[in-house]
Amino acid sequence: MLRALLVSTYDLGHQPFGLASPAAWLAREGCEVSCLDLSKQKLDETQLASADLIAFHLPMHTATRMAAPVIRKAQALNPSARLAAYGLYAPLNADWLRTLGVQHVFGGEYEADLAALVRALATAPAGDPVLPAAPPAVSLAKLTFLTPDRSGLPPLDRYATLRVADGSTRIAGYTEASRGCRHLCRHCPVVPVYGGQFRVVQADVVLADIDAQVAAGAQHITFGDPDFFNGPTHATRIVERLHERHPSLTYDVTIKVEHLLKQRALLPRLRETGCLFVTSAVESIDDRVLAILDKGHTRADFEEAVALCRASELTLVPTFVPFHPWMSLDDYCDLLDTLVRLALIDHIAPIQLAIRLLVPSGSRLLELPDVCALAGVFDPTTLTHRWEHPDPRVDALQADVSSLVGRRLTSHRRELFQAIAELAFERAGRPAPSLAAAPPREVPQFDEPWYCCAEPNPEQLTLV
Repeated sequence: MLRALLVSTYDLGHQPFGLASPAAWLAREGCEVSCLDLSKQKLDETQLASADLIAFHLPMHTATRMAAPVIRKAQALNPSARLAAYGLYAPLNADWLRTLGVQHVFGGEYEADLAALVRALATAPAGDPVLPAAPPAVSLAKLTFLTPDRSGLPPLDRYATLRVADGSTRIAGYTEASRGCRHLCRHCPVVPVYGGQFRVVQADVVLADIDAQVAAGAQHITFGDPDFFNGPTHATRIVERLHERHPSLTYDVTIKVEHLLKQRALLPRLRETGCLFVTSAVESIDDRVLAILDKGHTRADFEEAVALCRASELTLVPTFVPFHPWMSLDDYCDLLDTLVRLALIDHIAPIQLAIRLLVPSGSRLLELPDVCALAGVFDPTTLTHRWEHPDPRVDALQADVSSLVGRRLTSHRRELFQAIAELAFERAGRPAPSLAAAPPREVPQFDEPWYCCAEPNPEQLTLV
């Protein structure tokens, strides 16, 4: 029997859907499947040495960088094993992965491709030389999904828990109702893979996955869709059925600002069915920068979305990329002032105030002449085109804010915001704002410090 090992290095604190879903597909092929989540489990070299296929799930930049030493170790321990990489960042880094010995790269709807690889390996004649490496495959096929198999993963109570307003905590699960995105935001890593398309996971499969996680102790579910309202009818049908089956279960979703405005009539229904908060990639409050990034919303739209969510009793959790080539020290201070004015201090994970724009391979940002003028050649160490800000004070501030956040991961959000504001306003030669104008708000938040749709540096993960 063919033995397959699926490996995850980091997945923002939740139990990896990217292992559970393909595990079901490979088991259906008659494969002996093992899962290894290195964010919660120690590396077992015997698993690497005994597998016929070792496949690495690469859903984000950080996970990809952290996979490199494990891939090298797998190749050294088990040179006859087939090495594969799959997930959003696999096709973006296919050439680099080849240099590590990865022979198969799958992006998009990867489950069927992994299953086909298993069939090819299982049916290869005995003594036949290993299959030739294949070119990167990005499949956007409309799959009929299987219910994820989570039996080989650590229990849910070992993953991130959610602290809610009354101070209690909830065990959190994770699922996906759709993949890809119909939008083309210039900086988004989804775009080079999906090109403005999205694919749904059948509602019955999503609900069966949630049922299994509730049976395993889940009290809250994170929907990991890049945008939950890419298919609002599909999304609404799922949360209504979820609420019927599990009335006490809560959940959170990610929705674009423009969809919050367009689908405003659905926001009360989200709250009624158990939605606690909505994450939205705001990125900037500068209309010029939002246009450059092709975000599809304006600063005024963002402020309207804040008001709409509050009126619907939904907590809005904005995420930002505050450090980019078009910002100034005053722009950063303006962002902090705006967060105070909108009473959003407690909504923001502090790492969001340190995020620096990534320019990965294949990014639409490289279509911009000013980015090309600043960005260097692709750096295989950081897996980005590195850039420096024209004003060195901006890069210095970003480094210092990042260091401050890394040293104070357990600090209260308001205290850390105040420290960041004092640092930034001092650098800009301006008085720091008073937080008295922003009344404290108790908002739901995960106990995973980096659980914020951000990309921590691999070096900083030792702090988690």
